[in-house]
Amino acid sequence: MQRRDLVKAVGAATGAGLLGLRPDADWKSWRVNDSRVNALLEAMGKIGRTPDGGYSRTGFSDADIEGRRYVAGLLEQAGLGVSIDAAGNLIGRRAGTSADALPIVFGSHIDSVPNGGNYDGPVGSLSAIEVATTLKERGYRNRHPLWVTVWADEEYGLTGSRGFVGEVPPEELARPGREGVVLADQIKRIGGRPEAIAAERHENGSIAAYIELHIEQGGNLERDGINIGVVEGIVGIRAFDVTIIGVANHAGTTPMDRRQNALLAAAEVVLAVERIVRSAPGRQVGTVGRLAVKPGAPNVIPGEVSLSVELRDLSMEKVDWLWEAIRDQIDQVMTKYQTTWKFNARPPHRGALADPGMKAVIAVAAKSLGLTSRVMPSGAGHDAQYLARIGPMGMIFVPSVGGISHSPKEFTRPEDVVNGANVLLHTILAVDQG
Repeated sequence: MQRRDLVKAVGAATGAGLLGLRPDADWKSWRVNDSRVNALLEAMGKIGRTPDGGYSRTGFSDADIEGRRYVAGLLEQAGLGVSIDAAGNLIGRRAGTSADALPIVFGSHIDSVPNGGNYDGPVGSLSAIEVATTLKERGYRNRHPLWVTVWADEEYGLTGSRGFVGEVPPEELARPGREGVVLADQIKRIGGRPEAIAAERHENGSIAAYIELHIEQGGNLERDGINIGVVEGIVGIRAFDVTIIGVANHAGTTPMDRRQNALLAAAEVVLAVERIVRSAPGRQVGTVGRLAVKPGAPNVIPGEVSLSVELRDLSMEKVDWLWEAIRDQIDQVMTKYQTTWKFNARPPHRGALADPGMKAVIAVAAKSLGLTSRVMPSGAGHDAQYLARIGPMGMIFVPSVGGISHSPKEFTRPEDVVNGANVLLHTILAVDQG
């Protein structure tokens, strides 16, 4: 389906039927198996469990590999042909009836942050598998090929989805990452072929659509009693590792006016990030989430401090402007404390707007199921922002209890999981028949 055709079809939608289909279309009564999808989620929760009740399935870890083995079996049970692509993504494919139809891609990830939760990622991945299982049980003949994807290493760097569209450069593959292991070797560990990532990249226009179901990771939907979030866009992210260099010296014998205290300079930088980000109107955010002091002794003036600066907004232009303002302020702070600084910019994650037609399809699907919905931004990064490079992207949010995520306390109610899975089912059916 071309984007213009999808938008045209959505415009013809009525309250009686999705995308102009017959009001008595059989599939409109279809629902996922509510107990089964939540049972899949519960089973996933046994993999990578930590002693305090959290989950550690960090990308490429033993627990991640165990989880991938589990979902690969589920993909096979759903009647899909399972393979691992060059970037290490698990893909379950179901052929379509039309020889020239582009694939509809849907899925999420299963890896977690250290000691995180069991809903960020698995809700979308396991719901996608449940949708495929429901279609198999219904004997549905899909026109488009259907690809259920479980993206590799989402939490650390959206590695799998970036690789899918060819945005993991050779220098990154060769660079030591977590625990000093080269990224290419990590990808090989899960069955990928890093040397083939560039050759296997998927180009713009190579998919009909990408749809991802995910927990909100914020408290807006739950607070306002809304069932479904229709994502308008995913924020762009720029992150920087900043090092401030002063002079380590004796804390008892060095006069206050002769110190080059890196920690004092760092403290002002932290406050400057907060002040500058708050100074502009909008929904942008900025965070200093890591601070390391050297040598870290109570009787030594800090000689070096490293810290992180992360900036997020739907507009990358605003993110760039904020960083330039922060850089100017850091220069002034360095002069004040007679310190110096340097920084390393991590690869940016560019923001992405959802496709207008896809947003409309999701909203109509939610309404047809008797669910309330709201258009809203995503403040977190997702694989969907890279799939938006190659085709129409849509994203579905379901509520997070208390707005808690990346925590053992992360939770989405079973009924909300089912609501999201049903919206995903009806969205895919509508796109396939549009």
